[in-house]
Amino acid sequence: MGESVIPLADLRTLARPARIPAQPIPATGLLSDQLGRPLRDLRISVTDRCNFRCSYCMPKEVFDRDYRFLPQSSLLSFEEITRVASLFVAHGVTKLRLTGGEPLLRKGLEALVQQLSALRTPAGDALDITLTTNGTLLARKAVALREAGLKRVTVSLDALDDAIFRRMNDVDFPVADVLAGIDAALAAGLAPIKINMVVKRGTNDHEIVPLARHVRERFGPGVVLRFIEYMDVGATNGWRLDEVLPSAEVRARLHAAFALEKLPPSAAGETAERWRYADGGGEVGFISSVTQAFCGDCNRARLSTEGKLFLCLFATRGHDLRSLLRGGASDEDIASAIGLAWQERDDRYSELRGSGTADAGSGERRIEMHYIGG
Repeated sequence: MGESVIPLADLRTLARPARIPAQPIPATGLLSDQLGRPLRDLRISVTDRCNFRCSYCMPKEVFDRDYRFLPQSSLLSFEEITRVASLFVAHGVTKLRLTGGEPLLRKGLEALVQQLSALRTPAGDALDITLTTNGTLLARKAVALREAGLKRVTVSLDALDDAIFRRMNDVDFPVADVLAGIDAALAAGLAPIKINMVVKRGTNDHEIVPLARHVRERFGPGVVLRFIEYMDVGATNGWRLDEVLPSAEVRARLHAAFALEKLPPSAAGETAERWRYADGGGEVGFISSVTQAFCGDCNRARLSTEGKLFLCLFATRGHDLRSLLRGGASDEDIASAIGLAWQERDDRYSELRGSGTADAGSGERRIEMHYIGG
């Protein structure tokens, strides 16, 4: 096995034991961290596998045929995921996002969606359940997912030009099949749909306006296109600051083609800055985690596919919940462990990166995006 694989595999084993406090932490829905941020959003990775090899997430030279993905026995079962999700909901979570890797590669995912859709907040409200996908399996899965209780989907699409799209996914997958998947999702009622484009300067930035025009004309206002700054997540994507195209420049290019008007946030802790076309042609968003940190109101936690709780996308270690789930711990103990981890949270990597102090003295690799989702 290549040397590049070993530290990545080892990194997955690095986790703090999930500590159960001496005094239970009641699930009141009022949990907050060291910076006063509530817990509202849980992102659940259901697999560390993906059928794309995008350079900014799972570059082929690292994630090759010899790379050892997690064995099935290590993954949380659907029942374990649902159990721990219910405890997060008791603490105030109202939104669940299923991610990967590519979540639609997890066999029988519709059964998990059905289990999660039965959960209710303490007030009796249904949860906002969504899923992020590369769209490769969406055409054949959309109807079943909607019938299981999925509300909406986010589709990753980095280029409209087929040659560029094939080069970026690095497995020669055609863009037409992703577009067909979006059509199928709309027909199934999985809306509004969001399309995420990761913009890399010099790679696909000339696709900004063509993709925006295509989304407007083909899908209309029911699909929201969002532009994401290329982020320094993980340790394998060769991130360089000079490949980041700031959202302000992306917006200027769009505004030159279509007049834009700013919209207010739709929810607290929202990652995307919202704009709309002045002619009523729909909405666009800008996720600026490099040039405009949004740590201040981040209310998201992430659960890895084998049960580690991560409190930041740029974390180096998680909190091991699987050992509690499989070790006979009660719901009260696991809920208290979740509560303690969140109460002690003070993560604000993007803000510290901007001040030049991020990662100072840590000496540890950040976790990979494919492992905990975006």
